[in-house]
Amino acid sequence: MVIEGTVLIGSKTIDRYILACLTIFHEGKNEIIIMARGKNISKAVDVVERLRRYYMRDVKIDKIELGSEILPDAHGAPRRISTITIKLSKGG
Repeated sequence: MVIEGTVLIGSKTIDRYILACLTIFHEGKNEIIIMARGKNISKAVDVVERLRRYYMRDVKIDKIELGSEILPDAHGAPRRISTITIKLSKGG
């Protein structure tokens, strides 16, 4: 289930996800959630850091959650995949 104000990191460029975050904040939301799993975790961290350094200096990290999910691989065998959820909020 995806909640409004959530950005799911996948195969697009980092700039596309930054634009998505900027759009959500400029629509009036004061907080967003960035979610990624597996090899896209580093991309999620890059999105947050670039957003904070170059676009919105008043954005702060409220919470970071790490976890894992068990998903089937290409052959149907269970495989554990790491996940990250980063909650951001816009300051005053």
